[in-house]
Amino acid sequence: MAQRFAKLMTCLILFSSLGVSGRADESAAFRDALRTLAEYSPVSMSIGVTRSGTAIPAFLTNGMLDVRSDHLRILIVANSSPDSAVSKQLVTEWHDFCSHRPLASTRNKFEAGIVPFANPDSFDASSNIVTSSSETTDWAFGFPPTGAAYNDEQNSERHYLWRWIGMLAPDIVVVVRENDFDTLVIPESMNRQQLSINANWSIQEAKPGSLADALATEKPSDVAAVPAVDFRTNGRTPLLASFVQLAGSIRSAARQELSRRKGRTPVEVATELARVYGHHLKSVEYIPALALVGRMRLSKPTDDDSHLKEVLKIVDPYVSGVKSSLGSRPSGSTLSGHLVFGELARTTGDQRFVKLAQSAADLGFNENGKPRESMPFHNEMSDAVFMGTPILVQTGRLTGDTKYFDMANRHLKFMLKLNLRNDGLHQHSPLDPHHTAWGRGNGFPALGLALSLSDLPVDSPHHSSMATAYRDHLLSMIDHQDEMGMWHQIVDRPESYREFTSTCMTTFAIVRGLRNSWLDRKTFEPFVQRAWESIKCRIGPNGNLVDVCTGTGKQKNQRAYYDRTAILGRDDRGGAMALMVSTELVFAVREGSIELPGGSERAR
Repeated sequence: MAQRFAKLMTCLILFSSLGVSGRADESAAFRDALRTLAEYSPVSMSIGVTRSGTAIPAFLTNGMLDVRSDHLRILIVANSSPDSAVSKQLVTEWHDFCSHRPLASTRNKFEAGIVPFANPDSFDASSNIVTSSSETTDWAFGFPPTGAAYNDEQNSERHYLWRWIGMLAPDIVVVVRENDFDTLVIPESMNRQQLSINANWSIQEAKPGSLADALATEKPSDVAAVPAVDFRTNGRTPLLASFVQLAGSIRSAARQELSRRKGRTPVEVATELARVYGHHLKSVEYIPALALVGRMRLSKPTDDDSHLKEVLKIVDPYVSGVKSSLGSRPSGSTLSGHLVFGELARTTGDQRFVKLAQSAADLGFNENGKPRESMPFHNEMSDAVFMGTPILVQTGRLTGDTKYFDMANRHLKFMLKLNLRNDGLHQHSPLDPHHTAWGRGNGFPALGLALSLSDLPVDSPHHSSMATAYRDHLLSMIDHQDEMGMWHQIVDRPESYREFTSTCMTTFAIVRGLRNSWLDRKTFEPFVQRAWESIKCRIGPNGNLVDVCTGTGKQKNQRAYYDRTAILGRDDRGGAMALMVSTELVFAVREGSIELPGGSERAR
């Protein structure tokens, strides 16, 4: 049901966003093409959003989302006018292909996807003509894109396409363009012996900087190269059948790499991450602290106490008093950073760690010991559900003093009143008039409530209301998981980018709920299974990650959330969240509270 809802939302946004720019909505041909493609496509999604706010659509068969499929996986990328012969040919063939008509005999040989309009903003609404023609402005040149994804005003559409292709990892990409006669443009780096070239086609060599050449020589999303060609046609040549014959038995290096990544178990992923993340605590903040928590949790299932020993060594300056855990300018991140001490107190029984955790929780009370209206440093942001609530509950559990439970409940109610929307999602802050449901701004409440419930006694008078807030939020969140298993930078805007940390945090929260029977397994397990497959794809060698939203304070409008930099490479925040979810899955799988595709450590 949730998947159907997600597809419906995507289709609605694809169509509704056409009017944002004030240009594409004037084209009946554009609307008709999208409607036909969406109606017959097993999977409809957005791969990004243009600078004017128009969703960039993609349409796929189900097998395109499975890099382990035995079928050839072909992606077609185009940007011709909707009224052109090429666009009409693509739409007609896609309709026939997905409805199993003339191409039924070859349907079981390959999977396909199509990006029909790679940059809808390049159309002139009145004439449907692609307005860019020079290589400096041509939509199919300028790859790999430079600048920051996805906020570069010149290259954001290229960034969306480039990184999405890397995460899809097709076997071959065919860039389709208009021409008077059939011409196949091949990158110099490609082995032509891999291709079955029609003798009637003219052959040219791809130019550096073209999409086809960049895919064949570079690594989109830092995965691996994807074979690609540029096919120029007048729209009279059967396209899909020609591309299947052209590609033959090609299997891309990108597909092989993603297949390798997907083959890893949670403990293998966590072990890889632990080599890079969780090796310092320069100041007590949530990012390095959660990485340390993830590392120390890895000691038990791997029977390797070196993780715990190193964590104890790293935190020693704070235990010995050489360094102050609160520092001179504490923040919400400082409060949640003290969770590492509570975790160590549980693990070791050392009361010095209890005192450190308590030092942060005590900031919820004034000099007379009376509870404040809320925990300090919340800055009105939904992040504070995580920053303030778990450390209070954790301290209450460690000390046995219920005043911390009461303060946690008080703080939670304050934050929910401030930012909880009627649809069950959290706006990031009251500053934004669009009430934007920022991805990590919802990951924080999910993670925070899961951690809080883990320490809150079932007989606490606050348990029922906190558990209800937790379940209601996750029920709203699962309606917005996309077809690739991800949650987005703006949760309810599928044209925003697929964001790594919010997906890790939400997945952790669900797994913790399944481990403790707070959530119905039949309802929630499929969402974890899909998310984990996608998370693994975005964790590369040496701790490199894909699309981690940079640090984000209160933003003034929704566009600012679209445009927050998406980090590609190593990132401490992303590494910490990945360690948390991977180690949580290690325990869940071994306990039997969840089953993952492809087997598990428990079965080995």
